[in-house]
Amino acid sequence: MRFTLIMLIGASLAAAQAPPPAAAPAAPPRPPRVQPPARITEFRTEPGTVQSGQSATLVWATENPNAVTISPDLGKVTPRGSRQVSPKATTTYTLTVTGPNNSVLTKEVTVTVPGTTPVNSASAAPTEMKKEVPRLANGKPDLSGVYSFGGGGAPGGRGAAPGGGRAAAPAGPELKPGMEKYRVVRGPNDAGALSDCMPIAGPAAYSVPYQFQILQTPSYAVIMHEYPGVFRIVPTNGATHPVDPDPTWMGDAVGHWEDDTLVIDIVGFNTKTELSGFKHSEGLHIVERFSRPDYDTLQYEATLEDPNVFVRPWTVSRTFPLRPDLNKIDEFVCENNKDYSKLFVK
Repeated sequence: MRFTLIMLIGASLAAAQAPPPAAAPAAPPRPPRVQPPARITEFRTEPGTVQSGQSATLVWATENPNAVTISPDLGKVTPRGSRQVSPKATTTYTLTVTGPNNSVLTKEVTVTVPGTTPVNSASAAPTEMKKEVPRLANGKPDLSGVYSFGGGGAPGGRGAAPGGGRAAAPAGPELKPGMEKYRVVRGPNDAGALSDCMPIAGPAAYSVPYQFQILQTPSYAVIMHEYPGVFRIVPTNGATHPVDPDPTWMGDAVGHWEDDTLVIDIVGFNTKTELSGFKHSEGLHIVERFSRPDYDTLQYEATLEDPNVFVRPWTVSRTFPLRPDLNKIDEFVCENNKDYSKLFVK
């Protein structure tokens, strides 16, 4: 027993004097993350040759860029996109991509305008190029874009002068004698024509604080309103109205060009919409005129007449700023407005 106790004490002393076990080797440091290089995968023009006043489309695509620019200056440029240009002379455009570690890549394309002196991206005037009104292949102004509410304009505008031409028009609609029933009278709990989210006809569609968008081809103009989510497809290829159009909220629209102005003739309305605080008959007739005096502006003018209700035609006009930062309007659904009456339940 004594021998065993001595052995145990000796083993305990040996264990206490033994060196601690070696620590596990530290994990090797992670190699730094390598960022993939920037690339230009596409930069082209469609078409490569245009006549003076016509437009071409620059198309580009990049990968892993830190910054992307195109000169002559086209404003804000995304890693992938397209932009219409209307150079007055043969112009070389340069796509510049800055990548990781400040690497720089460039690629050039040239839009040829026959019979002009070529200019390159360094010598072209960027502001003049950017403000050029784009045009379709048929030479007509391209009105395509997203436009914002907030433009000004006189409510009177211009109308038909007795001796021909266009002159000042009345400031608004005037009811015929005996047509007082067409005046809209609202009660204290009536939120107005926009509270039911129904379609809006004519100039009123451009008076709400929401964007609208125009998409244009040589044969059609499509006008889409963010509020209340309605659209019109307007043929501009010589189509005419049907003999007896079915009455609709937005009417039957056909368009034609008068020089650089798109003229849209609209008939076939139902009687559910309002015009400046008045109802109307199915005889309502609206002529809209769209023009683009410069790159950033859309000019709108509409002449309205309903000989069944109003004394004479009247004209309204507005201007709308282009929103180059937007490429489409948003979806808008005012579904909660159906419960509006509950706000007034006592």
